[in-house]
Amino acid sequence: MTQAESGRKQLRLAFVGWGAIARRVAGLLQERNGNIAVVGIATRNAPQHDSGLPDGARWLAVPDVLRDLAPDLVVEAAGRAAVEPWGLASLRWARAFVVSSTSAFSVDAVLRRLVDEAERCGSQILIPSGALAGLDALAAASRLPLECVTHRIIKPPRAWKGTPAEDLVDLDSLASAHAFFHGSAREAASQFPANANVAAISALAGIGFERTSVELVADPTTTENCHHLMARGDFGVLNVMIENRPFAANPKSSELTALSLVRLIEGKTRAIAI
Repeated sequence: MTQAESGRKQLRLAFVGWGAIARRVAGLLQERNGNIAVVGIATRNAPQHDSGLPDGARWLAVPDVLRDLAPDLVVEAAGRAAVEPWGLASLRWARAFVVSSTSAFSVDAVLRRLVDEAERCGSQILIPSGALAGLDALAAASRLPLECVTHRIIKPPRAWKGTPAEDLVDLDSLASAHAFFHGSAREAASQFPANANVAAISALAGIGFERTSVELVADPTTTENCHHLMARGDFGVLNVMIENRPFAANPKSSELTALSLVRLIEGKTRAIAI
C-alpha cells in the first residue's frame, strides 16, 4: 500500500545509534511499511561511505540538529549514555522519544529530567516492551495495590560474558543453572545494563525499581534468553514465561527486542493499534 492509498501522513523517523538493533528495525520497517521514512541517524563518529545508512537519511552529529530535522519520532538504540542528551532534544523537537536503553532510568535524576521536559513540551516518552511479555497486564494490574513483582532472567553462560557475572561465577565450568545475582531492579539494571536492561521495563510497568525483585541466572542447558515475570496483588496473580531466540548479532539481546520496536513504530502509522 502506498502512502497516497493509505491516506495517512508519512512518519518521519530518526535513530540514535546505528548498531545491530537499529539496523534490524530499519530493515524490517523498510520491508513492511511504506509510510515510514528514516530521515536521520545519530552516531558517535561520522559514517563511512559503506555505512549502510538508509537513502536520504541525514547524519546527526549532535542532539540540537533535531530542531531543523523535525522528526515525528526519535528512537534511541545507542546505550544508556545517549538517553539523557538525545532524549532532552528529542522531547523538544519531536512528538515522542522511544527509549531502548531503559537502564538509564535506574538513575532517578535522569528519569525526572526527561519527564519534566516531556511535560513542559507536551511530548511523550515511549518505552517498548523489549524482550518481555505480559507488560500490558502488569501495568494494568498496578492500578490496584501490588504485593510483589519478581523478574527472573535466565540466559546461557556466553550471554553473560563481558559482564560482572564473570567475577561472580565461573561461566565456563557451569554444569547446571546458577543464580549469581539477587537484588532490586535498580541494582540489576545498573550493574548489568547490557543483559538486565529489561528489568527497568518491568519496574516501570509495575511497582518501581526498589520493590521489583530480580534474579539473574546463567544456565548452560538453555540456548534461549528467558524471562519469568511474576506479580501478585489485588488483581490476582500473573505468571508469564517467555523463551526468546538470541539476536544473531548480539547474544546478550533477543530478536523480540527489535520486533517490539517495529511494533511500536508501526503503531504510530496505523488507524488501529493494539
